[in-house]
Amino acid sequence: MAILDGVKVKLFSLSANKKLAEEISEISGIPLSKIDLSRFADGEIGVNLEETVRGHNIFLVQPTSSPVNENIMELLITIDAMKRASAKNINIIMPYYGYSRQDRKSKSRQPISAKLVANLIEVAGATRVLAMDLHAAQIQGFFDIPIDNFRAMPILVEYFDNKNFKDDIVIVSPDHGGTVRARNMGESMNAPIAIIDKRRPKPNVSEVMGIVGDVEGKIAILVDDMIDTAGTITSAAEALMKAGAKEVYACCTHPLLSKPAVDRINSSPLKEVVCTNTIQLPLSKRSEKIVQLSIAGLISQGILNIIYDKPLSSLFEYKGKNMR
Repeated sequence: MAILDGVKVKLFSLSANKKLAEEISEISGIPLSKIDLSRFADGEIGVNLEETVRGHNIFLVQPTSSPVNENIMELLITIDAMKRASAKNINIIMPYYGYSRQDRKSKSRQPISAKLVANLIEVAGATRVLAMDLHAAQIQGFFDIPIDNFRAMPILVEYFDNKNFKDDIVIVSPDHGGTVRARNMGESMNAPIAIIDKRRPKPNVSEVMGIVGDVEGKIAILVDDMIDTAGTITSAAEALMKAGAKEVYACCTHPLLSKPAVDRINSSPLKEVVCTNTIQLPLSKRSEKIVQLSIAGLISQGILNIIYDKPLSSLFEYKGKNMR
């Protein structure tokens, strides 16, 4: 436990990303509290809080990445345990929001699963959610409790700024939907943008139709919120090289890296894929081409700002080397 500004604070971690929670604990100075997670013989999840949470402000780390359903149930059951143990506030640190791509009905008889997950988190007893780079901004409207959508852009921009590229840079969106994201990064790096014109005949399959913008002789940086099977990002890299790009990098916030993503990245012309540690990568998903940057400092400062009633917006700004 830590007492900050007269507030009793406890930090917990579930099983999805304990390493990130440990980094947050070290930077924020809030020790990790003890929790016992178990499985019954039939697979049901058991939770036991090994110390009191009565009257405490709780921060609970649990991205809901693969295995998505297991991690969501673990989160919901733990929230319920904390609510029943009289926690004052339950703040969920969920850097990756599972089911976020199902944010609307694209066909007449489909669910809006992102809204369902929001309902479940609220009903379980959460009082605040801290997410990062939500796939769709409208997910914030699915909640009737405060939700803070943290941005990884400053972390990614700083990384590329420090490379001190000697050639011209162009920021590339892998599809029309990511144009705003590419424009924001381009403004931070004082670089033009380009857009990959693609079509998606079925889920996790994409075809490049053309490139809007000038990439010839430039270092291209593809930017997206997540990389799943890496089909889009690797086919975009190949198209950029054919169009005359000198080198191609890619960056994202959430490295889902489902099969066969790592193999595709390794065999692609991509120089590096830069991502954050919203999702903990097992050894099987690591590669010399994949660079992970930590969001622990950003999340830690966000926690402290919430405790001390300070604004969060300043945390998402970056005055890069190339800013006008």
